[in-house]
Amino acid sequence: MPDQQLPAVSVIMPVLNEERHLRTSVRHILEQEYAGELEVVIALGPSTDRTDEIAAELVREDSRVHTVPNPTGRTPAALNAAIKASRHPIVVRVDGHGMLSPDYIATAVRLMDETGAQNVGGIMHAEGENDWERAVAAAMTSKIGVGNAAFHTGGAAGPAETVYLGVFRREVLERQGGYNEEFIRAQDWELNFRIREAGGLIWFSPELKVSYRPRPNVRALAKQYKNYGRWRHVVARYHQGSINLRYLAAPAAVLAIAAGVVVGVALTPWGLIVPAGYLAAITAGSVPAGKGLPAGARLRIPLALATMHMSWGFGFLTSPRSLARKVIASRRPAVRAER
Repeated sequence: MPDQQLPAVSVIMPVLNEERHLRTSVRHILEQEYAGELEVVIALGPSTDRTDEIAAELVREDSRVHTVPNPTGRTPAALNAAIKASRHPIVVRVDGHGMLSPDYIATAVRLMDETGAQNVGGIMHAEGENDWERAVAAAMTSKIGVGNAAFHTGGAAGPAETVYLGVFRREVLERQGGYNEEFIRAQDWELNFRIREAGGLIWFSPELKVSYRPRPNVRALAKQYKNYGRWRHVVARYHQGSINLRYLAAPAAVLAIAAGVVVGVALTPWGLIVPAGYLAAITAGSVPAGKGLPAGARLRIPLALATMHMSWGFGFLTSPRSLARKVIASRRPAVRAER
């Protein structure tokens, strides 16, 4: 595609307490190898750190950067506010702790042109800055950690149910009415579901890579994965038939380990074989996952794996039906393009 025909691009960023990574994330956007026009719209939640101050500095330093308030602090509301405040025909979603590869936007625009897709996305490439974050990154990019999810572990390019973040055609976002704000998590999946229902194509490509900074401690990781599991059960109730064995593995492990501990303590030590077997499995699985990492990071991988599995499974098992009923009541019909 000749440079003069490159479409203008709006990058939208929902941010909350992102003082650690926001400036670097925006720099990765502004330094993109893309000859078309570019703007960045940052939707500011009620942060308690220096995020707002850093965002104001970025606005003063570069006229391409703008901000919009998001008083709710919720991600889908932030995304909708940023979409409304943005102007260009291609909309790129980036989180405040995501770092775009240098040719991300150029590659995404090319793939949209080649495939006709309404949304394209790629790999969530987790990278850590200390031993704990490196351990989490290794867990998040291993099959023992997340199964065969292509946007975590890679895979062949092709149609997908959903993709990480996403690069959209604005007309599709506007036609579908943006994100459903009842989906505090899994809003990407729900929007992509409507796009596919309307006959649109979602395209995954390993050519697209976003470096992701993991949560900085066990507590934050546990909260993140509990919410993932909680909202994945909402998705399963929202769209029956969307569940598969990969999603049931962590809840099954939680139940099996809990039962094994109860039996082991109350009846017979043989029950402890189940939790012991799980610990042995994640310890063995951490060996290939930690290849090339420093010893401190390798030693922390089993803890990262256990935190992810147990928190996800617990969130899935305790997800209330009332939450699913609430989002089902807010269901938006897919809107097809007029012919």
